[in-house]
Amino acid sequence: MRRPTICVSLSGCTVEEMLADAARATAVGADLCEVRLDRLWVREKPPEPVEIDPSEGDGRRRRPVYTPPEFIAQPFDSVDLEASLDAFKGGIDLPVVLTCRPERQGGHFPGSEEQRIEVLRAAIESGVSWVDLETDIESKTRAELMSMAEGKTRVIASSHADDEPGSASEIVSDIEDMASSGEILKVCYKTSGRNSGLKLFEAAWNLKESELKTAIMGLGAGGDWTRIHGPLLHQDLVYSTMETGSHLSSQGRINASDLFIAWEMLQYD
Repeated sequence: MRRPTICVSLSGCTVEEMLADAARATAVGADLCEVRLDRLWVREKPPEPVEIDPSEGDGRRRRPVYTPPEFIAQPFDSVDLEASLDAFKGGIDLPVVLTCRPERQGGHFPGSEEQRIEVLRAAIESGVSWVDLETDIESKTRAELMSMAEGKTRVIASSHADDEPGSASEIVSDIEDMASSGEILKVCYKTSGRNSGLKLFEAAWNLKESELKTAIMGLGAGGDWTRIHGPLLHQDLVYSTMETGSHLSSQGRINASDLFIAWEMLQYD
């Protein structure tokens, strides 16, 4: 059974934080690192600690409630993009995927679409191994970026939906419509439990003998099923994180070390 490529999406909002996370990803055996360039234009504000009154409830020990951090947008000119790209190129041993996710697809980039395209052009010009290009980029602009990447930088075509998947057949149709958009086709849907998780699983199962290279996943409960069963489903690329915590499962994400353990327990290796 062929093991999918494992890509660790790096945590942090500074070059230094991402380089440190890349070192951890390298140590656990990841194949790729995803650098989320859009996170360079935000600063992470940790949530205020939540105090639990021990007099409330039934007296049993409760898990702390996870509260996501707030991300504060920074001016476009606050980032030295050229220096940042040089630092990533020299400081990460693994092949890299450069991504600059817009807010419309769940990312953090606060600038205009023209500024974001400028970032993607610079990413490709840096000679990076992979670049992530959303399928909803204006067609003429996307064709230009694809032409720039041809022969030197491989393209992940990505689509992130705000809604839950309608059906497995609709997911398959979405992916087939993307077929000429990149070497790997990444789709991510909102998931809220077993029903939506099963739709993703069924779609991946139906495509597992296809020549299309896919990365199918969800964000939310059940979204990690296609990651955990990636080898069985012939997924080509599985995204993971070096973050830890019980909140990951509810977000559909999985720690890279836990992913390796799961594959070993399921005898996928």
